[in-house]
Amino acid sequence: MSLLDMIGPVMIGPSSSHTAGACRLGLVAHHLLGEAPRTARIGLHASFAKTGRGHGTHLALVAGLLGFLPDDSRLPDAFAEAEKAGLKAEFHDVDLGDVHPNTAQIDLKGDTGSVTVIGSSTGGGIIRVGSVQGFKVDFDASQPTLLLRYVDTIGVIARVATTLAADGANIAALTCAREKRGGDALLAIELDQPLSDPALNFVRAWSGMAWTRMLPKLMDG
Repeated sequence: MSLLDMIGPVMIGPSSSHTAGACRLGLVAHHLLGEAPRTARIGLHASFAKTGRGHGTHLALVAGLLGFLPDDSRLPDAFAEAEKAGLKAEFHDVDLGDVHPNTAQIDLKGDTGSVTVIGSSTGGGIIRVGSVQGFKVDFDASQPTLLLRYVDTIGVIARVATTLAADGANIAALTCAREKRGGDALLAIELDQPLSDPALNFVRAWSGMAWTRMLPKLMDG
């Protein structure tokens, strides 16, 4: 059991699962979009849909989309902050099937790009991200996480691993999913430290590399 499990996260309340975790799910989408968000369509599943508004889940999700941390004093005013920032957010109930009851699907758009994230708040401010851009993933944002979308080709994963090793970035965990053989694929790699900017730019320049993101560490692991 970690210190976080015993004392809970540093946060603006009232609920670690419905507020701090929800804010971190918004933060994941914020960083993966990589630009100022303009519109957000947020599906709330099960407990998030039934009890979220009373626990501040809606505010926390929007705060995360704006880049606010769970302990940011502006979290209770997230709707007003969103209006100032030009972000329009709407909520709806959604049935995501057999997933954790505190799960949200976030469809976030900016001026040039968009991202879709499905993630769960599992308690104590801890999250699990289960899907990015429609691809199955499994990470908790407790480590810097590199996400790459590319055309499935023999040798890509080995080339990525070689690049990470040359940059001194150690792999903690890795998940890979693809639409079909030779189709689009998404690689999510949890690292002990972020990939350097030169190494990240090197990977971005590869033929067949469509989308790259270096998600920062968003919680203690």
